[in-house]
Amino acid sequence: MPHFFISSNCVDKDKITVCDADNYRHIAKSLRIKKGEKLLLVDENQIRYETVVVNVTASEVICKIENRYKSDRSLPFGLYLAQSPLRSDAQSWLVEKACELGAKGIYPVHTDNCALPFEVIAKKITKWQKIMYEASKQCERADIPTCFEPDTLENLIEKFDRVIVFCERIATKTLKDIKPVKAGENLLVIVGPEGGFSDREFEFFKSNNCDMLTLGNLILKAETAVTVALGNIIYEFTSTN
Repeated sequence: MPHFFISSNCVDKDKITVCDADNYRHIAKSLRIKKGEKLLLVDENQIRYETVVVNVTASEVICKIENRYKSDRSLPFGLYLAQSPLRSDAQSWLVEKACELGAKGIYPVHTDNCALPFEVIAKKITKWQKIMYEASKQCERADIPTCFEPDTLENLIEKFDRVIVFCERIATKTLKDIKPVKAGENLLVIVGPEGGFSDREFEFFKSNNCDMLTLGNLILKAETAVTVALGNIIYEFTSTN
């Protein structure tokens, strides 16, 4: 069932009128949705509406609500990713998968061994945000995560309840060795570039008492490390909340 984000202002009792240009164009022109077909609509309050199309005009798609309920497609804690951006397609793939895995936001960080200059990172935020929006629709998320403006490690760790850093070169502990993330906490997961973190950055993590963990003995590409890290966190910590 096609999935679209709408405003609650579009809802009137048992009817929803989709009239914003982007959604209308996608529904009526690209998908050529017709009367009698079903749509899944989600508003900013994370209410999901199972609907059937009753009319398609020159500017609106009018739907009848068959069922409505609060979405449960979210994690019990806030999962955020701070990551040193990669080149080209690898970063686009990574952003999409982080969104699918429930990240509420991604912070691009310019680390010492980052593959991209800071000014290039800043120019790509709009592109990555669009990828996250489309991925949210594809996997039927009830919210749209945020791709934040480039930031520094120093600024970020002060904003979160918990910080986990995956440091393959020096770490020996795993997720099983640390206390679980509690429901309602905001967790920042930090993953470095292909070249890894610098000695200066390792010392910074140590001095700030960050949980420095490993994903095991295998050598993973940076984009693979992100998906494995987020997947492992979901597996280890969602069952305890």
